[in-house]
Amino acid sequence: MEQLELFPTPKPAGEPESTEALTKSTTLHRATLAFHLHMHDQGFSEHTVRAFDSDLRLLSRYLGRRKLLGDISTDVLQGFLGYLEHERGVPCKPKSLARRLTALKVFFSWLVEEEAISEDPAASLLHRPVRTPLPHVLSDEAVSQLLDATAAWRDDSEHPDARPHLLVTLLLDTGIKKGECMNISLQDLDTTRPDSASVLIRYDDFRQRYKERKLRLSTAFCRVLPQYLTQYQPQVDLFECTARNLEYVLDACERRAGLSSHAVSFENLRWTSAVRDFRRGMDQDDLRRKLGLSRISWTETLEKLQNLAAPAL
Repeated sequence: MEQLELFPTPKPAGEPESTEALTKSTTLHRATLAFHLHMHDQGFSEHTVRAFDSDLRLLSRYLGRRKLLGDISTDVLQGFLGYLEHERGVPCKPKSLARRLTALKVFFSWLVEEEAISEDPAASLLHRPVRTPLPHVLSDEAVSQLLDATAAWRDDSEHPDARPHLLVTLLLDTGIKKGECMNISLQDLDTTRPDSASVLIRYDDFRQRYKERKLRLSTAFCRVLPQYLTQYQPQVDLFECTARNLEYVLDACERRAGLSSHAVSFENLRWTSAVRDFRRGMDQDDLRRKLGLSRISWTETLEKLQNLAAPAL
């Protein structure tokens, strides 16, 4: 797996440049503006930037925009979290509270790195476990059943169809998301050498360019690709149909393999691919980049992978 060079994100229009060093006498408002620029510079996802900005705006409303960084203590932040949970008058789900706590930890840890403050007031704040259902992953036996079923469909004497095998193989090879799958163009594929074949995952949004990456493809994918191209004759994109159409294809694969309902989906195959790589001992940072995840979102994903990969007792 090869990771592409990351592209820096330009400063949002209208945002001030942070030229003056941050200190304990800096206002919370100016510090959050500087942090916003930092998140863009570091390639945080658009979703994360938007969420953290919202969380820190809540903190500014609670403490006041002119609150000085040096006056924000652990007790003050504890009071803010209590306000969110019990006093704000708006329901705060455990997962939302956990994310807001993460925003505080990332923000104040960055302020320490910038030497704006000497001690991190958020460091001792404890996360409460948020129990979310683990995603479904296919066992090795189920993966074999699925691939056997799609291979048989590819070679069917009456109605051969190479697309199901190509799609399932691609998703298990790469662990890409549905949107990433739909964005693959024929030019993004390099199968000239099957032993080092790859696909380039691109993003049209410049702010998402850090997610772009080159992923290895198996020889199994390379073997089925010519048959698929002959049958479907795509002109520009690898899959010239709707995402819903490919979901129907996965549903049909599931039935042919005799697997339980809703076992085969883009999301489940993404997690199955990730768990298989994790069990094989892939370097964690390589796996994070393969999945196109930021370091922040990787924390939760890693915990789920560890639970999913653990042997059943």
